[in-house]
Amino acid sequence: MKALAHILGDIKLAHTVFALPYALISAHLAFDGKYDAVKLLLILASMFFARSGAMSFNRYVDVDIDATNPRTSGRSIPSGRVRRVEMLGFTIACSILFIACAYLLNFLCFILSFAALAIVLIYSYSKRFTIGTHLWLGLALGVAPVGAWVAIRGSFDLGPIILSAAVITWVGAFDIVYALQDIEFDRARGIISVPARMGPAIALMTARILHVGTVLLLILFGLYFTLGTVYWIGVGITVLLLLVEHGLVKPTDFSKVGYAFFTVNGIVSILLLICVLVDKPYFITP
Repeated sequence: MKALAHILGDIKLAHTVFALPYALISAHLAFDGKYDAVKLLLILASMFFARSGAMSFNRYVDVDIDATNPRTSGRSIPSGRVRRVEMLGFTIACSILFIACAYLLNFLCFILSFAALAIVLIYSYSKRFTIGTHLWLGLALGVAPVGAWVAIRGSFDLGPIILSAAVITWVGAFDIVYALQDIEFDRARGIISVPARMGPAIALMTARILHVGTVLLLILFGLYFTLGTVYWIGVGITVLLLLVEHGLVKPTDFSKVGYAFFTVNGIVSILLLICVLVDKPYFITP
């Protein structure tokens, strides 16, 4: 039990705030007022198991990197609090439970669960072979809105795909910003990232361009679902928050990366969820 507690602490459950609100936005619109408590619980469980499996696998794969990086050397495996085999066992258990939840939702979810699992697990290797690792992380989180929609409707729709694309660009951008703090370490170890390959100035410009894409996609999403005033206010505040995020980090000053990464982006995702819930105040029905 002590190892499990360390694992749960290591995979940063608080970071669920990045993907979960978008899955709930998609689910809310897919339910269209006809909520199914069992499906909602299975979606939440799927999110938990997929993310937990992906994060624990990342800790398992990156143990050598984590051990030599001062920022990550205190994680559970390098510090000796958790054995590597225990982390792998947790990953396998979460993966099986994720597939089981998908099976209970519907057959299409079950089939897609293997592709989704591959995406979130392979991400842990992506920084070893592609500069697109930041967008791969975005894809790992971005499958959530489409998955939630398919779980409820049993089919695809353009709306959640647009939202997923917004998540991909949004996450890709702030992951580039986050990678700034490891730029020298990544260069020394040959780890591929936009900051390490392109330098801080180009990295920040790339992140800004991606966030412009995020805003455009959020606008398209609102138009697709004919969302109202509250949602558009939320998009406006999101633009201001993203401007704040980029104002906090300079090419020569990474001291506020942590604040820009977690606090600002956590507010963005929760804000948009609240705005959609208020804009479309569906009620739970029997």
